[in-house]
Amino acid sequence: MLTPMELRHLKYFVAVAQEENITRAAAKLHVAQPALSRQIRDLELELGVPLFEHNARSVRLTEAGRVFLKNARSTLKQAELATQSVREFAMGHQGEIHIGYAASLTVELLPRAIKLFQEKHPRVHVQIHDLSTEGMLAGLRDGTLHAALLVRPSTPALGGLIYEEAIYFRPGVALPTSHPLGGLDSILPVHLAGESILAYSQSDYPEYHVWLKGILKKVRPSPKIVAEYDSSTSLIAAVESGCGIALVQVGFEKLAGARLNTRPLDAPNSGFSFGVAWRKDDASEATRFFVESIQARC
Repeated sequence: MLTPMELRHLKYFVAVAQEENITRAAAKLHVAQPALSRQIRDLELELGVPLFEHNARSVRLTEAGRVFLKNARSTLKQAELATQSVREFAMGHQGEIHIGYAASLTVELLPRAIKLFQEKHPRVHVQIHDLSTEGMLAGLRDGTLHAALLVRPSTPALGGLIYEEAIYFRPGVALPTSHPLGGLDSILPVHLAGESILAYSQSDYPEYHVWLKGILKKVRPSPKIVAEYDSSTSLIAAVESGCGIALVQVGFEKLAGARLNTRPLDAPNSGFSFGVAWRKDDASEATRFFVESIQARC
């Protein structure tokens, strides 16, 4: 069974790409060569494309590998910056709070909320965890997370939890920069007829697929989901490479930048709620303070 992509997979991939040699990369990373080779192979299987061309004494990036390298470096840099940001604001070590978040939906909300929280509570250390919706719900239930920033789950999934909306996102479409729909001011669902759709994985983001089906249910000929990804990084890379288009939220362009063309989708009542969830029985003041930081709409 494949291991879901983690930051260490990206670190391994970047190291191999830089060294162009598995043995040297393994020595640099202080890991066994067979283990490193297995991690790279698992990463290629998960993405569904080869990232390296293997020669007798070296490895070289494929075209897909070069696209992914740019994303991997960007993701690692963002993770480093996020960690540095949290450490800068965490001025003491009397207590700790663990927050789950969806990276593609919290580009602006999470940094501002953490800043406000740390200004008022500088001796509480904030640990943030980039997780899928299912991962966040599991973390809330087993107590490893104090709060989570996520798309509103189904009512049954919210059992034992409190959810408060922070943002209502309007739908959008992420396109390759050369796609003809990019010339429109806004896109209608009918324009999506027959398109190849790239999506987040259904096992990790079930609520995304409910939303997706609601938008596409009346479109004919029906768009086809051709691939699923477990991270925004992989989704952006796939759209950029021309594998298809993706339904996202307006604001996704802040994450994708100029690599994609993101247009609003004119589909009434097709937005979605994004907010903060925490356990009903969590009496922690740190959790309450963090929820207040989200509610402040800083």
